[in-house]
Amino acid sequence: MNKPELLTPENSQMIFIDHQPQMAFGVQSIDRQVLKNNTIALAKAAKVFGIPTTITTVETESFSGHTYPELLAVFPDHPLLERTSMNSWDDQKVRDALQKNGRQKVIVSGLWTEVCNNSFAFSAMSEGGYEIYMVADASGGTTREAHDYSMQRMIQAGVVPVTWQQVLLEWQRDWARRDTYEAVMDVVREHSGAYGMGVDYAYTMVHKAPERAARGPRLDPVPAGSSVAAAE
Repeated sequence: MNKPELLTPENSQMIFIDHQPQMAFGVQSIDRQVLKNNTIALAKAAKVFGIPTTITTVETESFSGHTYPELLAVFPDHPLLERTSMNSWDDQKVRDALQKNGRQKVIVSGLWTEVCNNSFAFSAMSEGGYEIYMVADASGGTTREAHDYSMQRMIQAGVVPVTWQQVLLEWQRDWARRDTYEAVMDVVREHSGAYGMGVDYAYTMVHKAPERAARGPRLDPVPAGSSVAAAE
Protein backbone atom coordinates (compact mmCIF):
# COMPACT_ATOMS: atom_id res chain seq x y z
CA MET A 1 0.00 0.00 0.00
CA ASN A 2 1.25 3.49 -0.84
CA LYS A 3 2.55 5.50 2.07
CA PRO A 4 0.73 8.77 2.87
CA GLU A 5 3.70 10.87 1.79
CA LEU A 6 3.33 14.15 -0.04
CA LEU A 7 4.81 14.50 -3.50
CA THR A 8 8.00 16.55 -3.47
CA PRO A 9 10.44 17.62 -6.19
CA GLU A 10 12.90 15.18 -4.65
CA ASN A 11 10.77 12.02 -4.57
CA SER A 12 8.90 12.26 -7.90
CA GLN A 13 9.46 11.47 -11.52
CA MET A 14 7.11 12.06 -14.44
CA ILE A 15 6.10 10.06 -17.51
CA PHE A 16 4.01 11.30 -20.43
CA ILE A 17 2.58 8.42 -22.43
CA ASP A 18 1.51 8.80 -26.07
CA HIS A 19 0.29 12.38 -26.22
CA GLN A 20 -0.13 12.10 -29.99
CA PRO A 21 -2.90 13.31 -32.31
CA GLN A 22 -4.43 9.98 -33.30
CA MET A 23 -4.58 8.93 -29.67
CA ALA A 24 -6.23 12.23 -28.75
CA PHE A 25 -8.76 11.89 -31.58
CA GLY A 26 -10.20 8.85 -29.80
CA VAL A 27 -10.63 10.58 -26.44
CA GLN A 28 -14.24 11.12 -25.41
CA SER A 29 -13.94 11.29 -21.62
CA ILE A 30 -12.75 14.91 -21.46
CA ASP A 31 -12.79 17.88 -23.81
CA ARG A 32 -9.65 17.49 -25.90
CA GLN A 33 -8.59 21.12 -25.63
CA VAL A 34 -8.95 20.92 -21.84
CA LEU A 35 -6.93 17.71 -21.92
CA LYS A 36 -4.13 19.40 -23.84
CA ASN A 37 -4.20 22.45 -21.54
CA ASN A 38 -3.91 20.24 -18.48
CA THR A 39 -1.13 18.13 -19.99
CA ILE A 40 0.97 21.13 -20.96
CA ALA A 41 0.37 22.74 -17.56
CA LEU A 42 1.62 19.56 -15.90
CA ALA A 43 4.67 19.51 -18.17
CA LYS A 44 5.48 23.13 -17.31
CA ALA A 45 5.08 22.33 -13.62
CA ALA A 46 7.51 19.43 -13.96
CA LYS A 47 10.02 21.70 -15.64
CA VAL A 48 9.67 24.39 -12.97
CA PHE A 49 10.58 21.89 -10.26
CA GLY A 50 13.21 20.00 -12.23
CA ILE A 51 11.28 16.73 -12.15
CA PRO A 52 12.97 13.95 -14.16
CA THR A 53 10.63 13.37 -17.10
CA THR A 54 10.19 10.54 -19.59
CA ILE A 55 8.21 10.89 -22.84
CA THR A 56 7.02 7.79 -24.67
CA THR A 57 5.46 7.41 -28.11
CA VAL A 58 3.83 4.54 -29.96
CA GLU A 59 3.76 3.81 -33.69
CA THR A 60 4.45 7.45 -34.52
CA GLU A 61 4.91 7.13 -38.27
CA SER A 62 2.36 4.41 -38.97
CA PHE A 63 -0.59 5.43 -36.82
CA SER A 64 -0.36 7.87 -33.93
CA GLY A 65 1.33 10.93 -35.38
CA HIS A 66 3.82 13.26 -33.75
CA THR A 67 3.81 14.30 -30.10
CA TYR A 68 2.02 17.57 -29.30
CA PRO A 69 4.36 20.39 -30.34
CA GLU A 70 3.37 22.25 -27.16
CA LEU A 71 4.72 19.36 -25.09
CA LEU A 72 7.91 19.19 -27.12
CA ALA A 73 8.37 22.95 -26.63
CA VAL A 74 8.52 22.40 -22.87
CA PHE A 75 11.11 19.62 -23.22
CA PRO A 76 12.88 20.37 -26.52
CA ASP A 77 15.91 18.21 -25.74
CA HIS A 78 14.15 15.14 -24.33
CA PRO A 79 14.37 11.90 -26.32
CA LEU A 80 11.08 10.36 -27.41
CA LEU A 81 11.03 6.71 -26.43
CA GLU A 82 9.31 4.99 -29.36
CA ARG A 83 7.82 1.52 -29.00
CA THR A 84 5.34 -0.93 -30.53
CA SER A 85 3.66 -2.30 -27.41
CA MET A 86 0.59 -0.65 -25.92
CA ASN A 87 2.35 -1.10 -22.57
CA SER A 88 5.32 1.25 -22.12
CA TRP A 89 6.76 -1.12 -19.54
CA ASP A 90 7.40 -3.65 -22.32
CA ASP A 91 10.12 -1.40 -23.77
CA GLN A 92 13.52 -1.67 -22.09
CA LYS A 93 14.32 1.99 -22.81
CA VAL A 94 11.42 3.03 -20.61
CA ARG A 95 12.44 0.75 -17.76
CA ASP A 96 16.01 2.04 -17.97
CA ALA A 97 14.86 5.68 -17.96
CA LEU A 98 12.71 5.18 -14.88
CA GLN A 99 15.46 3.34 -13.06
CA LYS A 100 18.04 6.00 -13.96
CA ASN A 101 15.80 8.72 -12.52
CA GLY A 102 15.91 6.93 -9.19
CA ARG A 103 12.53 7.97 -7.77
CA GLN A 104 9.86 5.48 -6.73
CA LYS A 105 6.88 7.81 -7.12
CA VAL A 106 5.96 7.91 -10.83
CA ILE A 107 3.41 10.50 -11.94
CA VAL A 108 1.59 9.40 -15.09
CA SER A 109 -0.21 11.40 -17.78
CA GLY A 110 -1.21 9.50 -20.88
CA LEU A 111 -3.58 8.24 -23.56
CA TRP A 112 -5.61 6.14 -23.29
CA THR A 113 -6.42 5.67 -19.61
CA GLU A 114 -7.90 2.20 -20.06
CA VAL A 115 -5.09 0.83 -22.20
CA CYS A 116 -1.66 2.44 -22.11
CA ASN A 117 -1.99 4.01 -18.66
CA ASN A 118 -3.65 1.00 -17.09
CA SER A 119 -1.17 -1.56 -18.38
CA PHE A 120 1.87 0.57 -17.57
CA ALA A 121 0.63 1.25 -14.04
CA PHE A 122 0.04 -2.39 -13.18
CA SER A 123 3.33 -3.57 -14.69
CA ALA A 124 5.42 -0.81 -13.12
CA MET A 125 3.88 -1.57 -9.74
CA SER A 126 4.03 -5.36 -9.84
CA GLU A 127 7.35 -5.79 -11.64
CA GLY A 128 9.20 -2.56 -10.85
CA GLY A 129 7.95 -1.81 -7.36
CA TYR A 130 6.99 1.77 -8.29
CA GLU A 131 4.27 3.86 -6.69
CA ILE A 132 1.97 5.23 -9.39
CA TYR A 133 0.18 8.57 -9.27
CA MET A 134 -2.32 8.82 -12.13
CA VAL A 135 -3.17 12.36 -13.27
CA ALA A 136 -6.85 11.90 -14.05
CA ASP A 137 -7.43 15.24 -15.79
CA ALA A 138 -4.27 14.98 -17.91
CA SER A 139 -5.28 11.55 -19.21
CA GLY A 140 -8.18 10.50 -21.39
CA GLY A 141 -10.19 7.44 -22.35
CA THR A 142 -12.27 6.48 -25.36
CA THR A 143 -15.47 6.96 -23.33
CA ARG A 144 -16.28 8.47 -19.97
CA GLU A 145 -17.00 4.97 -18.69
CA ALA A 146 -13.72 3.63 -20.05
CA HIS A 147 -11.78 6.34 -18.21
CA ASP A 148 -13.77 6.16 -14.98
CA TYR A 149 -13.81 2.37 -14.63
CA SER A 150 -10.13 2.17 -15.49
CA MET A 151 -9.38 4.76 -12.80
CA GLN A 152 -11.47 2.75 -10.33
CA ARG A 153 -9.67 -0.45 -11.24
CA MET A 154 -6.28 1.20 -10.76
CA ILE A 155 -7.32 2.80 -7.46
CA GLN A 156 -8.40 -0.62 -6.18
CA ALA A 157 -4.91 -1.88 -7.02
CA GLY A 158 -3.21 0.96 -5.16
CA VAL A 159 -2.73 3.65 -7.81
CA VAL A 160 -3.13 7.15 -6.35
CA PRO A 161 -5.49 9.45 -8.33
CA VAL A 162 -4.42 13.07 -8.63
CA THR A 163 -5.08 16.14 -10.78
CA TRP A 164 -2.50 18.32 -12.47
CA GLN A 165 -3.04 21.37 -10.26
CA GLN A 166 -2.92 19.21 -7.15
CA VAL A 167 0.50 17.96 -8.25
CA LEU A 168 1.73 21.49 -9.00
CA LEU A 169 0.67 22.87 -5.61
CA GLU A 170 1.91 19.82 -3.72
CA TRP A 171 5.34 20.35 -5.24
CA GLN A 172 5.25 24.04 -4.29
CA ARG A 173 3.79 23.34 -0.83
CA ASP A 174 4.84 26.65 0.75
CA TRP A 175 4.42 30.10 -0.83
CA ALA A 176 7.54 31.18 1.06
CA ARG A 177 9.55 29.11 -1.43
CA ARG A 178 10.33 32.11 -3.58
CA ASP A 179 12.68 30.34 -5.98
CA THR A 180 9.70 28.70 -7.68
CA TYR A 181 6.90 31.07 -6.67
CA GLU A 182 6.81 33.27 -9.76
CA ALA A 183 7.17 30.35 -12.17
CA VAL A 184 4.29 28.56 -10.45
CA MET A 185 2.18 31.70 -10.70
CA ASP A 186 2.98 31.89 -14.41
CA VAL A 187 1.66 28.34 -14.90
CA VAL A 188 -1.44 29.14 -12.84
CA ARG A 189 -2.24 32.34 -14.72
CA GLU A 190 -1.89 30.67 -18.09
CA HIS A 191 -3.57 27.32 -17.42
CA SER A 192 -5.71 27.43 -14.26
CA GLY A 193 -8.86 29.08 -15.56
CA ALA A 194 -10.74 31.02 -12.88
CA TYR A 195 -7.92 30.56 -10.37
CA GLY A 196 -5.47 32.11 -12.83
CA MET A 197 -7.86 34.96 -13.62
CA GLY A 198 -8.19 35.58 -9.88
CA VAL A 199 -4.42 35.79 -9.52
CA ASP A 200 -4.25 38.37 -12.30
CA TYR A 201 -7.07 40.34 -10.70
CA ALA A 202 -5.44 40.31 -7.27
CA TYR A 203 -2.06 41.33 -8.67
CA THR A 204 -3.35 44.25 -10.71
CA MET A 205 -6.40 45.48 -8.80
CA VAL A 206 -5.42 44.81 -5.20
CA HIS A 207 -1.63 44.96 -5.28
CA LYS A 208 -1.48 47.43 -8.20
CA ALA A 209 1.04 45.40 -10.16
CA PRO A 210 1.39 46.25 -13.86
CA GLU A 211 -0.65 44.25 -16.33
CA ARG A 212 1.12 41.23 -17.78
CA ALA A 213 0.50 42.14 -21.42
CA ALA A 214 1.20 45.33 -23.29
CA ARG A 215 -1.92 47.00 -24.70
CA GLY A 216 -3.04 50.02 -26.64
CA PRO A 217 -4.52 53.09 -24.99
CA ARG A 218 -7.82 52.75 -23.15
CA LEU A 219 -10.21 55.32 -24.67
CA ASP A 220 -12.71 57.09 -22.42
CA PRO A 221 -16.43 56.43 -22.96
CA VAL A 222 -18.16 58.64 -25.55
CA PRO A 223 -21.99 58.64 -25.60
CA ALA A 224 -23.43 57.65 -28.97
CA GLY A 225 -24.19 60.69 -31.14
CA SER A 226 -21.54 62.85 -29.45
CA SER A 227 -18.65 64.36 -31.32
CA VAL A 228 -15.49 62.43 -30.60
CA ALA A 229 -13.44 65.54 -31.31
CA ALA A 230 -15.52 67.55 -28.84
CA ALA A 231 -15.16 64.84 -26.24
CA GLU A 232 -11.43 65.02 -26.64
